[in-house]
Amino acid sequence: MPEGDTVWQTARRLHDALAGEVLIRSDFRVPRYATVDLAGRRVLDVVSRGKHLLTRIEGGLTLHSHLRMDGAWKVFAAGRRWSGGPAHQIRAVLAAADRTAVGYRLPVLELLRTADEHRVVGHLGPDLLGPDWDPAQALANLLADPARPLGEALLDQRNLAGIGNVYKCELCFLLGVTPWLPVGDLPAERAGKLPALAKGLLEANRDRPVRATTGRRGQDLFVYGRAPRPCLRCHTSVRVADQGDGSRERPTYWCPVCQRGPAPAPHGRSRAR
Repeated sequence: MPEGDTVWQTARRLHDALAGEVLIRSDFRVPRYATVDLAGRRVLDVVSRGKHLLTRIEGGLTLHSHLRMDGAWKVFAAGRRWSGGPAHQIRAVLAAADRTAVGYRLPVLELLRTADEHRVVGHLGPDLLGPDWDPAQALANLLADPARPLGEALLDQRNLAGIGNVYKCELCFLLGVTPWLPVGDLPAERAGKLPALAKGLLEANRDRPVRATTGRRGQDLFVYGRAPRPCLRCHTSVRVADQGDGSRERPTYWCPVCQRGPAPAPHGRSRAR
C-alpha cells in the first residue's frame, strides 16, 4: 500500500534512473496528453511530496503523478520486457537510452508548469520525509480540530503529509490510544511525541523493501492486518472496523486492551472504554 515511505522510494528509483538523462521517447496513454511528446528534453530530477510524485523536466515542465491505492512506477533496463501489469494498465512511459520508466494504473497524471507545482501540492502539511518538515506545525495542524478522531486527522494530508492507513493504525497503537479518540483528548505528553514518532517510523522504513514497525523479525506490524490474531503485547485478539469521514471508509485495526479510548461497539455506535 503506497504511503510516504513507498512514494519516497519510488521517487529515488525514478531519479536514479532518469535524472540527467535525455528522453528518447515519451508516451502518455491518457486522452488529455495523448499528443504530448517530451522526446529531446532532459529529466532534471524526481522528488516526492507526501504521497505525490513530481518529475521535473527541462523546459519548465513537471509531470505530477499519484499512486493512490495500487498505482506504480516500474523501471526497466533497455530491452527488458515490461512486467508491471497488462499493457492496458499503462498510463505513461518515459524512456531514456538505458532505462525506461513505466507508470501503471496511475489514477492521477498531470503535466504542468514547474512554477505551478503549488497547485497540486501547496495544500499539503509538513512532509515527514521532506526538507520542509516542521514538527511544531504538524502538531498544531492536528490539534486545530480537537473533536476530530485521531485516525482521521492523521490521514488528512493537510495536517502532515505521508501517513497512510498502515501508519495510522501503527501510530495509534504505539501511542496507546484508539484511532477514534478525539485529537483534543490525546494526553499532552503523547501528543508531543507524535510528530517525532511518525517521522521516525517513515524514516526507518524508507530504505526497507518490507515495512516494519515492531523491530521483531517475522512480525512486522503490531496491529495492521492482524485481526483476529493476538496482539503482540497482551495477546488479546486484534479488532478491525471501518473508519472514515464519510467519503471513504478504511479498515482500521486496534487492540482493545493496549489502546484506550472510544471504539466501535457491535451495534455500530462508538463507546468509550
